[in-house]
Amino acid sequence: MRTPAQTEQGAQGPTVQWVEVSPDAAGQRIDNFLLAQLKGVPRSLVYRLLRRGEVRVNKGRARPSQRLEAGDQVRLPPLRRPARGEPIAPSAQLRDRLDEALLYEDDRLLVLNKPAGLAVHGGSGIHLGVIETLRAMRPGAELELVHRLDRDTSGCLLISKRRSALRRLHAQLRDGEVDKRYLALLCGQLPQPQIEVAVALSTNRVRGGERLVRVDPLEGRPSRTWFRSRQRLGPFTLVEAKLDTGRTHQIRVHAAHLGAAVAGDPKYGDAADNERLKALGLKRLFLHAATLSFRSQEEGPLVQVRAPLPNSLAAVLNRLEEEPWT
Repeated sequence: MRTPAQTEQGAQGPTVQWVEVSPDAAGQRIDNFLLAQLKGVPRSLVYRLLRRGEVRVNKGRARPSQRLEAGDQVRLPPLRRPARGEPIAPSAQLRDRLDEALLYEDDRLLVLNKPAGLAVHGGSGIHLGVIETLRAMRPGAELELVHRLDRDTSGCLLISKRRSALRRLHAQLRDGEVDKRYLALLCGQLPQPQIEVAVALSTNRVRGGERLVRVDPLEGRPSRTWFRSRQRLGPFTLVEAKLDTGRTHQIRVHAAHLGAAVAGDPKYGDAADNERLKALGLKRLFLHAATLSFRSQEEGPLVQVRAPLPNSLAAVLNRLEEEPWT
């Protein structure tokens, strides 16, 4: 059996490395494990290695969604990594923004009110995201993203401070025990005050590596969103969206499937509606992760965290309320 960091001998240059999964990393997805192991390697390359079968677990081909067990042997292919230099330091302004964004913290996890426009992690030309900045602010801490938010989505973002907490929270997500609710402004109306959308989604990569998600009943992954109308504002509707699954762009694609795309959505939305709302001050995607409920401890009380609607979005709602809709 190989030791936790044994490499295979080769010519000068990168070599194959075998890593043994520790008990602390048990239950982690292979893609997240690789991102932690291959510091400085772009995410796009990590997923390309998985698709090509260059990453092996116990000599078998690994799938991106595969979860690891303690003692698994993971083969890392030879890679040329960026030269180690001084890490990019987050600016004082960015540090202050995240300090002010803290909504909840205990000894196992923390919840941030992520600002819109800030990526949750670096990659694809982004040097620093939320997680890299937090790690720079808290050196030595075992900080990991529990879930993700789109760059243009604001609101509750859950981050673990221990491997054991990460495993527990991932289990809660798989079992549907984490309640995530969003506020969204839709360009249109719901067919009924409350509606379930259960259509499968698949993710494709288009030119430049951009992700595009589409409804795909045959090969897509099961996806479910509940929409509930909160307020009618002329041709627009403020809704609460509850996720039963957490697919990429799920709310945005499910809303567009209903014929009522999320306001300000440049990818799945309506250009004319977006221009109309831009004149009323909407300069971003109107999607906000408003509430998050979970258990920090296995037998502990339910923790409920709320992120207030950003002032810029509240101002758009106020202007819509003042419009003379007929």
